[in-house]
Amino acid sequence: MKKRLVQILGFLISSMGWFFVLCTMAMDYWRITQLGGQGGSFIIRVAWYWSNLWKDCFTDSTAVSNCRDFPVLWTVTPFVQGVRGLLMFGLTFGFFAVLLCFLGMECTFIGGADKTKDKMVFAGAVFHAVGSLAGLAAYCLYIIRVARTTFADTIGPGVLRYDLGPPIFLGLVGCFLILLGAIFYAVTVCRAIWPKSKGAYSYQGGTYMVPRSRGQTYTGYYRPSLQYGSYLGSGRSSSTKISKLSQTTPTSNISERDAFV
Repeated sequence: MKKRLVQILGFLISSMGWFFVLCTMAMDYWRITQLGGQGGSFIIRVAWYWSNLWKDCFTDSTAVSNCRDFPVLWTVTPFVQGVRGLLMFGLTFGFFAVLLCFLGMECTFIGGADKTKDKMVFAGAVFHAVGSLAGLAAYCLYIIRVARTTFADTIGPGVLRYDLGPPIFLGLVGCFLILLGAIFYAVTVCRAIWPKSKGAYSYQGGTYMVPRSRGQTYTGYYRPSLQYGSYLGSGRSSSTKISKLSQTTPTSNISERDAFV
């Protein structure tokens, strides 16, 4: 039951994160700056310049916007191309991650056996993590580009100092939600895929297994050679059982002792 609830929570969180990232692709005001407010007035703004991944725009005080769409792909500013490519790469991985996790969740009745479903969930968690890192790289690239101009000591003529807009912060929140969902997925299946191995020892043809227990030591199963009889240990180990086993007389040597007497 806990596994099912954690997986549902991971599905909701990661899906919400990808929805945030997808929304930022179409949102305006990735970066924004304003002109005006001279003479100590910071209330009345004359104009705003803002950009997103697809166009540059100018909005005056009457709320009329004039925009210029970016030209064809190979003439776009290189950092904008990089941000677009990283986000599309991350969204592609996110699509397959959501599909794999949905098929592999315990609450769904498709996807095959439990072992196969656990592997699908783990693969989806890895895809979520890779896509989230790609999205983080895209937003960080855009932030670095804006911050380099904003905090520069001197800038060229006609270059504006922009501030970061709401889509950047929404995208960062979405990436962290995706990573959190991936962690929830991985926690529910990591033990099923890689179970803890039990120690096994062999001695004179027998096998001794070390079981997992809390504060208890067991003798397990011990099978010596047939000439010394057999011993099946169960329960707590004790010195009396060990001494009894050591005092066992071989049955094959009785006739030789009688003949000697």
